[in-house]
Amino acid sequence: MLIGCIVPRPIAVVATRSTDGRINLAPFSFFCGVGSNPMTLLFCPANKPDGSEKDTLRNCKSVNDGGTGEFVVNVAPEAIIRQVVAAAEPLEFGASEFDLTGLTPASSRVVKAPRLRESPVSFECRTLQVIRTNPGAPAGGNVVLGEVVHVHVRDDLINDRLHTDPGLLNAVGRMGGLAYCLTRDRFELPMGVAALEQRPAE
Repeated sequence: MLIGCIVPRPIAVVATRSTDGRINLAPFSFFCGVGSNPMTLLFCPANKPDGSEKDTLRNCKSVNDGGTGEFVVNVAPEAIIRQVVAAAEPLEFGASEFDLTGLTPASSRVVKAPRLRESPVSFECRTLQVIRTNPGAPAGGNVVLGEVVHVHVRDDLINDRLHTDPGLLNAVGRMGGLAYCLTRDRFELPMGVAALEQRPAE
C-alpha cells in the first residue's frame, strides 16, 4: 500500500564508506527533504529479510553506534537510471556496487564518503539521528536524518537565484512494483486559493 500509493517518489542514490574504507552505493525511494534551516534530508533503508542492517545503514549510522556518521545522497537522472537500479543488487558486505554498475566514485568536499560523478546533484551529509521503527525485524523501518554540509550541483542546472531547471535535471521517479516515471510532463499553478481560479489549459 505504501509503495503503490505514495507515488511518484524521488530516488536517493546513497553513497557510503565503511569504517575500514570500503565504499558502497545503493538506491532508496523512501527519501525526501526535511527542512532548510539547517538543510536536512532523510532516507529510509529497511532491514534485510533476516532483520539485519543493510550495508548503507551499517556504514552511515552514528560513530557511537559503530558507523561513520556520514553519507552522500545523489540524484538519479534518466541518463543513469539503469545503473542506479542495478546498484540494488544484493552483494556481500564490502563488495562495490560502483564496480558492478560502472558508475564512478568522486571525492567529496567535506565527508569521506564519495559522491557519484555521473549525478548532477550530490548532497554531502552528516548523520543526525537514526530512528528504528522495528529494530531487528525483517523489513523493519529505519529513518536516517542527515544534515547537508555541502552541495555539488552541475553548473548549467541552476540560475543565479539557485533555482533548478527541471528539464535539465531530468530526474526519474519511483512508482509501485518495478515501475518508474519521468518528470517531463509538468504544469504550474499559483499558490493558495488562486489555484482554484486558474482555468485548465486547453
